[in-house]
Amino acid sequence: MLYLQAEVLAGLLYKLRNSPQDRYACLVAEAELTGDDEKASSSDSKQGLVGVVDVTVLRDQNVLNHLPPDSQEYLYISGIAVLESFRRRKIATVLLKACDIVSNLWGFKYLVLRAYEDDYGARELYSNAGYKVVSVDPPWQTSWVGRKRRVLMVKHNNLTP
Repeated sequence: MLYLQAEVLAGLLYKLRNSPQDRYACLVAEAELTGDDEKASSSDSKQGLVGVVDVTVLRDQNVLNHLPPDSQEYLYISGIAVLESFRRRKIATVLLKACDIVSNLWGFKYLVLRAYEDDYGARELYSNAGYKVVSVDPPWQTSWVGRKRRVLMVKHNNLTP
């Protein structure tokens, strides 16, 4: 498990160091941690990381096929995660709204993400945030043992001047 965490951290640090500021962002949510939370000792209360999401500019043609013909790039939302003890507190909703703000700042009309077809909680979260399912993984991509079927969801962000 520690190896996997180190690998994820190394990938994140690489993206942060090597991506232009208007092509990649890692957004975080912080909150007050108390003794009941996973990351704080029982005697103290402190600010800590409770959620994270990655925003990356991409241009995958398979995704662009689901956007208007004049679209050349989009913002891809990935790696959204919230500390288990902070779930069901609107942290993920706030992170998605922060992605909308990044979309406005960087001038992108479309935000894209993928969710597992059977993850109804995540899909409801994304639907409530304005994302709509535009495609589903083809059966041949999910025929491998243990591979779950995913949906592609897109949100049109009305840019504000």
